Amino acid sequence: MAVAAEREYGLFIEGESAEPSDGEVRDLIEPATGAALARAAVAGPGDVDRAVAAARAALEGPWGKTPPNERSRLLHALADAIVANRKELAELETRNVGKALASTKAEVAVAAESFRYMASAVGSIEGATRPIGGSILAYTLKEPVGVCAQIVPWNYPVMLAAWKLAPALAAGCTTVLKPDAATPLTALRVAELAAEAGIPPGVVNVVPGDGPTTGAHLVRHPGVDKVAFTGSTATGSEIMRLCADPVKRVSLELGGKSPAIVFADADLEDAVASTAYGIYYSAGQSCDARSRLLVEESVYDDVVALVAAKAGAVKVGDPLDPETQMGSLVSQAHRERVHGLVETGREEGAEVVAGGEPAEGAGAFYPPTVLASVGADRTVAQEEIFGPVLAVIPFADEQDAVRIANDVRYGLVATVWTGDPARGHRLARGVKSGTFTINLPYGAFPGVPFGGYKQSGFGREQGLETLQMYLETKSVLLASGARPTNPWGL
Repeated sequence: MAVAAEREYGLFIEGESAEPSDGEVRDLIEPATGAALARAAVAGPGDVDRAVAAARAALEGPWGKTPPNERSRLLHALADAIVANRKELAELETRNVGKALASTKAEVAVAAESFRYMASAVGSIEGATRPIGGSILAYTLKEPVGVCAQIVPWNYPVMLAAWKLAPALAAGCTTVLKPDAATPLTALRVAELAAEAGIPPGVVNVVPGDGPTTGAHLVRHPGVDKVAFTGSTATGSEIMRLCADPVKRVSLELGGKSPAIVFADADLEDAVASTAYGIYYSAGQSCDARSRLLVEESVYDDVVALVAAKAGAVKVGDPLDPETQMGSLVSQAHRERVHGLVETGREEGAEVVAGGEPAEGAGAFYPPTVLASVGADRTVAQEEIFGPVLAVIPFADEQDAVRIANDVRYGLVATVWTGDPARGHRLARGVKSGTFTINLPYGAFPGVPFGGYKQSGFGREQGLETLQMYLETKSVLLASGARPTNPWGL
C-alpha cells in the first residue's frame, strides 16, 4: 500500500474505517522532507463515545464469549499479518515519524513478537483453589477488567500500540486506542489487520486525537474501565487526576533521564559505541534513551573524545535509505525545543564537543550532539530533552556514580559498563530504575517487564505482570459439605 498525499485516513470504529462525526481531518507532514504526506481524521468527543460503545458491545457480545484458545489463535493470526505486511508498516512509520527505516523495521518485528508472546501467555491465565479448611471450598477466577483506553505517543506508534493491545486482547478486554494525531498511520493499519485476521468488530477501535480534547474525553468516559498511558510525566500526572474521582484503574509508562555509567575498567570502545547507539537510536526520541553518560574521572577525557568521534560518525540522512542510522526529529517545532535546551546547556557552562546546531535544508534534522563538562544539577542533566543530545558527567567512585544516577526525578532504565561483574550487580541494587542492564545497551524485550520507578510511572509492559493489569481477581466461596453452623443460631 503506497502512502500518497491525496489519501485520507479515517478513524477505525467497530471493525471498519469511519469518518469523524464531530472531529476533523488534518494534513500530515512528512518530517524528513517537510512535504505533505496524507490527510488523517482526528476524533471528537462524539467519535470517542461511538468507539467506547462499540468496545462495550463487543465485550458483552462476541469477544466476551470467545474462549481463551481462540483468543490465542487470533493473536497469532494478527502477528502473522504484521509480518506479512512488515515492509508497508515500516515505510508508513518511517514517513510518518521521520525515523530511520532500519529502526522501524526492527520496531515492526517487535510489534509482531509482542502479539506472539501474549498469544502464548493466554494459557497462563488461571485461577487457583485456596485451602482454608473445614467444609468451605474457596477458589479464584480471573476475568477481564473490561473496556480499556490505551494512549500511545508519537515516537513508537506501531510498537507501543502492540505493547498496549496485545495484553489487553489476551486478557479478554476490548480497547479504544488513541495514537497521537500527528502519527496515526500504523496504528490504523494494525487495526485493519486485526479485522482481517478475524478479531471481531469493536474489539479494537482507533481514535487519533490530541490529548486535551480526544484523550481527556476518553480517560474521563464512564464506559472506560482502565486507562493505560505512555507519554510525558506531566500528562501522566493529569491522567491520574482524571482517574481519581471514579477510582479508575490506571497504568503509566512515563519519562526518563536514563544514565549509562562507565567505569575505568570497562571496555571503553564497546561502552562508548553502545552508549552512542543508546542515545542516537530513534534520534534520542525515546523514553529509555541513555541521555546521561556518567564517566569515572580517570578516563573522562578519553571517553569524551571517543563519544564525540562516534557522534560524528553516525549516518544521518534520508530515513528511507537503508544505510541511514538516524533520521529526522518528528517536527520542526520539536527540533526548536531540542535546540533551545542545547542553548540552555551552553549558557549553564556545558561545552559542545559534537553537533549542537540545527541541520540546514528541508526536514526536521538535528545532529548527534555531545555536551561535556556538564554538572549533575544542570538543566541538560535533569530534564528530558527527547532528542539526540548526550550530557557527559564525571564521577569519583562507585558511591558517587550511584548518587548521581539516582539524583533525578526519573527511574526508567540504567546501564553500567564495567569489567567487574560483582560491581555490576551491586549497582543493579543501588540504582533506582525499572530496568538495569550490565554491559548491554538493550533493555526491552517481549517477556521482560518494562516500566519505571519514581516519576517514570508504575505498572509494567511486555511481561506476564502486564497481563495481570488487564485482569480482575474474583474470589468464590461455597459450602462443600455440611453447612457451617449458623453463627447466630437463627
